[in-house]
Amino acid sequence: MATGTHEYVDDERNAAIRIDIDGKLYPRDKAKVSVFDSNFVLGDGVWEGLRLHEGKLIFLEQHLERLWEGSKALDFDPGITREELTKRLYKTIKANNMVTDVHIRLMVSRGIKATPYQDPRVTISQPTIVIIPEYKTPKPTTLTKGVSLFTVHVRRGNPDIQDPLINSHSKLNCIIACIQATKAGADEALMLDPHGFVATCNSTHFFIVKKGEVWTSSGNFCLHGITRGNVIDLCESNGIPVRQKTFSLTETYSADEAFVTGTFAGIAPVRSIDGRTIGNGKRGKLTKKLQSLYLQLIDSEAGVTRV
Repeated sequence: MATGTHEYVDDERNAAIRIDIDGKLYPRDKAKVSVFDSNFVLGDGVWEGLRLHEGKLIFLEQHLERLWEGSKALDFDPGITREELTKRLYKTIKANNMVTDVHIRLMVSRGIKATPYQDPRVTISQPTIVIIPEYKTPKPTTLTKGVSLFTVHVRRGNPDIQDPLINSHSKLNCIIACIQATKAGADEALMLDPHGFVATCNSTHFFIVKKGEVWTSSGNFCLHGITRGNVIDLCESNGIPVRQKTFSLTETYSADEAFVTGTFAGIAPVRSIDGRTIGNGKRGKLTKKLQSLYLQLIDSEAGVTRV
C-alpha cells in the first residue's frame, strides 16, 4: 500500500484489470515484459501518469507533449504516432469498462536488448509500450488532513548530471529520497536544489502560501509538472498572486500554508515539514479554494457541468 499523497482506496476491481502491452491485452497476472527490456535492464525509458475523469483522459495533450520531449532527449522514437497512442489508451479503457476515478501508468521503453548492456545500439526491437489502468481514488484524509514532509540530503541535480525535465524511469534519486523520508517518519521527501533552495518533492510538486501569495520553486530543478502548471494558471486567472522563485527552508517553515500537487491526488495540504507545524497544522483557506478551483478545472476539461 502506498502512503502519503499516493495512498489510495483499495478497489477489488483492480484484480481483474486488463493491461495493454504493445497493443495486446493481458490479464493482470499474465502481463509481462522481457528481462532484456531496456526499462528492466537500466530504467531506459519515459513514462506518464494519466487520470481518467468522467470518460476523458484529462490534459492528455500536455502529457503526450512531455512524453515525446523526454523520448527525444533520450534519442529514441516511441514508434507510434500520438494519435495512434491516444486510440490505444482509449481502447484499453474501453476494454476495462472504465469511466472515472482511474489512474493510468503509461510506460515507453527503448525496447528489447540483445544483451543486458547500457549501449542503445544493442537494442533489437521497437520500443515497448505498456498501459496499466487501475481504479484509484486518493484517501479522503490525504485531501483534508494532508501530509508530512521531511527534507532529505538527496538534491535535485543540474541538468548536466541528470536533467530533471526528463520523466524517465531512472528515478533512483527520488527513491532514495523517499526511503530517507520514510525512515524519518514522514509521508514524502522535500528535496533541495544544488544551491540549497527548495526544489520539489520526490513524487509531487511543492507550494507554500505566505501573506496571500502562492510560491513555488523557480522550476529549474524539477519536472515540468502538468498539475503544477495548471495550478499556477488557476492562480493567475483567479487573481491569486503566484510567484516562481527561489526560497529557503527558513521561509518555508514560517509559511501560512503549504501544499503539494500531482496528477493522482490533485492538490493535497502539507501539515508539517521537518517536525515544524505549517500554519495551524490544518488545511488552509487558500489551499481549500485551489482544491475547489482544480476540481472545477478537471470537470471543465472533461466537459462535465455540475448543478
